[in-house]
Amino acid sequence: MTDRLLTHRVATLGCMMTTTAVLSQATDREPRWTGASLAWTSTDPLLLQARSLLAAGKLADAQTLVHASSLPAANEMRQIIPRIRYDYCLDHAAMLAKLRDVIPDVSAEDLARWQTTDELQHRSIDGQIAYFRREPSNLFRFSAEASRRRDAHTTTRPGDGTFVTEKHLAEVIAAAQAAGKPDVAPLRHRIRYSIGIPPNHPAAKPGALVRCWLPFPQEHPRQRDIRLLSTSPQHPIIAPAGNGHRSIYMEQHLADPQKPVLFKLAFEYTSVAYYPILNDSQARTLPPSYDGSFLSQRPPHIVFTPQLRKTLARVIAAETNPLAKARRIFEFINTDIQYCAEEEYGIIPSFTEKALRTRKGDCGIQTMLFIAMCRCAGIPARWQSGWETRPTLWNMHDWAEFYVQPWGWLPADPSYGLRKSDDPQVRYFYFGHQDSYRMIVNLDYGCPLQPPKQSMRSEPADFQRGEVEMDGRNLYFNEWDFQIEVEYGVTP
Repeated sequence: MTDRLLTHRVATLGCMMTTTAVLSQATDREPRWTGASLAWTSTDPLLLQARSLLAAGKLADAQTLVHASSLPAANEMRQIIPRIRYDYCLDHAAMLAKLRDVIPDVSAEDLARWQTTDELQHRSIDGQIAYFRREPSNLFRFSAEASRRRDAHTTTRPGDGTFVTEKHLAEVIAAAQAAGKPDVAPLRHRIRYSIGIPPNHPAAKPGALVRCWLPFPQEHPRQRDIRLLSTSPQHPIIAPAGNGHRSIYMEQHLADPQKPVLFKLAFEYTSVAYYPILNDSQARTLPPSYDGSFLSQRPPHIVFTPQLRKTLARVIAAETNPLAKARRIFEFINTDIQYCAEEEYGIIPSFTEKALRTRKGDCGIQTMLFIAMCRCAGIPARWQSGWETRPTLWNMHDWAEFYVQPWGWLPADPSYGLRKSDDPQVRYFYFGHQDSYRMIVNLDYGCPLQPPKQSMRSEPADFQRGEVEMDGRNLYFNEWDFQIEVEYGVTP
């Protein structure tokens, strides 16, 4: 989902003693949290005008408009505008310099051409073209020419190393078929996670209260035996299992502003792969008694717009089988919504609108579109997210669950999509199944943290890196770093 600063270490844990966690499911009643800032959801005329200015690229005018307003939504807009500038912080010279690291002969004419074809992500800000800070990653996804020129000057490409995803999926399928049950291939994880605020932060002063919320694994049928090993500072508060976001909260008073502020966490859990045998002939429609949970709109990210309804009608056509309808939606996202490095979610007004407008999106954007289309088609669907923990490819990650009887809630990972395999079971693995390399943190999106955060969140929808504030002031993602170490082993 985003850039990351991390240390990734692979090792063997072997057998270990663990505590047994109580397994629980999220409630089937959906909350109404929007997962978006008030700046994007307020209907106040001032905010409507500010959003219109932002859409036109007039960030300075929008900042002036909301500068003196006491509205909470205006205060949040004052924080969002710098976040947009941060995500689009590269000017023409900086973008050229970054590209020349990988394409030495790149020219201004190349930049102009890729900009015109929308292969190089950019936007107009106050009359100037600004490029996305994560470019050229998207350029190399969407421009075959740029990729060829990069590859001509590059001898090695990043990848999975010795880990092959499809090999693991085949092993999961074989294990499930041999065992005659869906829960197989348990994998013990040990995680060490830390965040650090650099010394001499502008807001730091002696005695300042620094509050920190870090991700912590849910108790879930596909995630077991959770064990907290250590924290620093001590005496944390762990959000209850089943909370929309499961966090571990710590706080400390700042003694010396010239020293870094550190929060550290270590824990273990077992992730279990899930491979139920799915057959369209066994799928049943929802009974008349179903209470309608996870079928409704939830603006701004889940809205049944005319464009979404029209797209859905084309995708599912006359299909009535709920499992087949969900599969068609999954296939549509795989073929029509291209994966891309994404903006920070807090500056995206609507995930589904963005996906349908640009036909691009990362795991969260693709997941939300899957959820919205499933719901519009009468299939209950909900958010799930946390981390993917494949060796050498650790990252934050989002996926979904959809409900079809008789199986109940089934995982779906639209961004992993259809795999490149001649085996249809492997190719369609991520529709209705899950691998062993996961950490489930969130059972929903946009939920309150425990204990509540005073300031506006850096990420109003998701919760994967953590949240930090100092004396009630939010510290955005670029104001602190994080590191992770992952060790793997098998539960006895």
